[in-house]
Amino acid sequence: MPPLTDTTPEAHALQLQLLRETPVWRKLELMTGLIDMTRALALSSLRADHPTATEAELHRLLADRLLGSELATAVYGPVPKPDSSSDAI
Repeated sequence: MPPLTDTTPEAHALQLQLLRETPVWRKLELMTGLIDMTRALALSSLRADHPTATEAELHRLLADRLLGSELATAVYGPVPKPDSSSDAI
C-alpha cells in the first residue's frame, strides 16, 4: 500500500495494524454497510434526477449505473418509459 499523504507514518502504521487484527466477519460487515450506503446514495441521486419515477423504474435505472446500460438492458430489458397518461390532468 503506498504511503498516505494526509496521515503521519505512525498513524498509518496503526491503521494497518488495526486492519490486520480485525476479524474477517467484521470486515465483511463493514463492506456490506458501505455497499448499502452507496446503493442508497445512488438511489437518492436517481430520485432527484427522476422525481416522478416509480420504485421499479428507479431500480432499473440503478441497474444501468451499476452494470452499464448494455448489460442492464440484456438482463432486465429496456428502461420503462414514463406513462404519459399520468401527466394529463
